[in-house]
Amino acid sequence: MDSRLRGNDKRVSMSQVKAKKHLGQHFLTDESIAKDIADTLGLEGYDNVLEIGPGMGVLTKYLLEKPITTYVIEIDTESVDYLNAHYPKLHGKIISKDFLKYNINEVFEGKPFAITGNFPYNISSQIVFKCLELRDQVPEFTGMFQKEVAERICEKKGSKTYGILSVLVQAFYEAEYLFTVHEHVFNPPPKVKSGVLRLRRKADFTLPCSEKLFFSVVKTGFQQRRKTLRNSLKSFNLTDNLKEDSIFDLRPEQLSVEQFIELTQKIEANAV
Repeated sequence: MDSRLRGNDKRVSMSQVKAKKHLGQHFLTDESIAKDIADTLGLEGYDNVLEIGPGMGVLTKYLLEKPITTYVIEIDTESVDYLNAHYPKLHGKIISKDFLKYNINEVFEGKPFAITGNFPYNISSQIVFKCLELRDQVPEFTGMFQKEVAERICEKKGSKTYGILSVLVQAFYEAEYLFTVHEHVFNPPPKVKSGVLRLRRKADFTLPCSEKLFFSVVKTGFQQRRKTLRNSLKSFNLTDNLKEDSIFDLRPEQLSVEQFIELTQKIEANAV
């Protein structure tokens, strides 16, 4: 993982909209970092990008320079008013809704789009799970998270931080941790560092097993991560013969994404 620590603090004025704690808002104030986040987009396989939580548009302004159509979704009405007043290019493309609750296909109608943003820490994992639900339409996902969450998403097997997010995301996307961002380039400063990542959907992102069962196996396994899979997956009614398979001697963090797929296939065949 890239350990570069960014934060030259080339500040822009952020006095117009007050950050709201209950929305998890920390406004980025460094223009160069905002530009670098916009530049994480490869711009291939889609004509539209959706920025989640644009705030006052420090990232948005650089997205609007790209040869794609930029939409933003923002739950904070004060930020929506600011964006409408300062970014005429966004007129008609500001969605004043909660991304987690909104049917985004009211806008994109099944067409592909990328997702980016400086994501609120308190809902960042939920945003990723929503992206997974939309994976047929989202070939690329980039943005800034709490550093630990970004690292967890990109982590490989064998680590204590490797978990549900790691496996489910990497089953469908190539995950890359890009760089770390210092606390002091936000207003207000968070208590933790941030990490920027990029997810690019795999060429073949369909699984050779039941996707519903795969999600269930991964989540159930990690819910009791200290136990071997033989014990944590008892609820799947494994036959004695299947439980003798050596894969069940392992704990969930010892399995790669490919091994979790293999495990799901074994359980699926066991149920037939």
